[in-house]
Amino acid sequence: MKVGIIGAGNIGGNLTRRLTALGHEVSVANSRGPQTLTALAEETGATPVTASEAAKGAQVVVVTVPLKAVPDLPAGFLDGAAEGVAVIDTGNYYPQRDGRIAAIEDGLPESRWTEQRIGHPVIKAFNGTYAQDILDRGRPQGTPDRQALPVAGDDPAAKQAVRDLIDELGFDTVDGGGLDDSWRQQPGTPVYGNRGDADAITKGLAEASPERTAEFRA
Repeated sequence: MKVGIIGAGNIGGNLTRRLTALGHEVSVANSRGPQTLTALAEETGATPVTASEAAKGAQVVVVTVPLKAVPDLPAGFLDGAAEGVAVIDTGNYYPQRDGRIAAIEDGLPESRWTEQRIGHPVIKAFNGTYAQDILDRGRPQGTPDRQALPVAGDDPAAKQAVRDLIDELGFDTVDGGGLDDSWRQQPGTPVYGNRGDADAITKGLAEASPERTAEFRA
């Protein structure tokens, strides 16, 4: 499968490593230009590209940049993607880094804010996952206590594509509901950073509060 990854930090870099190892065709971009991705490309076989090119022909696009950088993504960067492309948003709102975003402070789910900025539906996943776990904690399907990740979004086909990809990476998934429910997996909730199995993640989603904790408010 062709996958575009925009953002080559901890999550983006490790997804590049795992997805290329699984045989996917990965294009990866960052804000500094493809010439800065030579080492990652040589390590993984991924193709370094500009952010404008990353989604070209891609069936899955991963947007894994700081929230403050989302409005700076190139206009129309998804125009060349495959029909029905699933766009994964891994982002979190950290006011200390991103500055105050009034709509999110007022209760808009973080991924809904990102969706509005890029003009395309997104699936929220990997936002509460430790980057190193992507490399180290994947297990075959059916393994007892296999780690599970919550996945939220409005497009059933795109959500299923993302869940299938996460399963291939070695993790179970739990349906986190529509994107308006994705606050249940934002920073400060019981599933954020939770390495539990599907039962633990289901329980954590149910116990989440819509009130942002003080640590994650401006």
